[in-house]
Amino acid sequence: MGLFPQSVLPLVAVGAVAVVVHAHVSRSQAKRVARAAHEEMQRTTSAKENVEKQWREGIQPVVTPNLVEREIAKMRMQYQEGLFHFAVVGIAGSGKSSLINAFRGLRNRETGSAATGVAETTRVFNRYPDLDPRQPVVWYDIPYFNAQGLYIFDGIIVLFADRFTGTDIAILRDSARSNIPAYIVRSKADQHIENTMKEMGYDGVNGNNDPGLRDELYREACQEFIEATRRDVRSNLERANLPDRRVYIISNGVLLSAIKGQTP
Repeated sequence: MGLFPQSVLPLVAVGAVAVVVHAHVSRSQAKRVARAAHEEMQRTTSAKENVEKQWREGIQPVVTPNLVEREIAKMRMQYQEGLFHFAVVGIAGSGKSSLINAFRGLRNRETGSAATGVAETTRVFNRYPDLDPRQPVVWYDIPYFNAQGLYIFDGIIVLFADRFTGTDIAILRDSARSNIPAYIVRSKADQHIENTMKEMGYDGVNGNNDPGLRDELYREACQEFIEATRRDVRSNLERANLPDRRVYIISNGVLLSAIKGQTP
């Protein structure tokens, strides 16, 4: 004799099937839920890593300030009506301080000059009024990671020494959005040209002092450096769907001489 009456067996069988089906459905649902949770975690992790990468590279979210925020930014930057405020933006080591010193007619380490060769470890800016009272200009040294608030400036210099990056593109976009003139400037021209001449075989230190050869290689190195700079900037602008624009190549020594009214 079985455990169940004969008339109950069909019901038991149906119940068993229902339990099996329910268990299979539950496992399928659990798999779908687990898969969806895993995919959501991957999306969240990817978004988090992207944001962290942008912050490391100095790319910050687009900000559209209101009137109150503009006034607060002006107070923080010590903005003064009647003066022209120029921001020099670039990574550490791009030559921001040296460029500002040259614009102000000072050599590096001269009294009143901006400190050079100092690692940027704080999210602050440095403000340098022009020393000539006839020049109503204030220069600002702005680190990449403190590029927010550029909308209050009258002009922006996007400075790079080696590579023109996505952060430079982002700053150009922001300046265009705020209708602020922006200028692309490559620094340390003398150093780059000297390195190019060495690659061409010139080494004045070890006896290769032929003035004719030096002048020829210098002209070739200058042209190569200019063309390489233009290609780099143009290709990056094209990838960002931005129009080509002028690039200024700076020698701080020549600039300083010009500011002082001397013959370079």
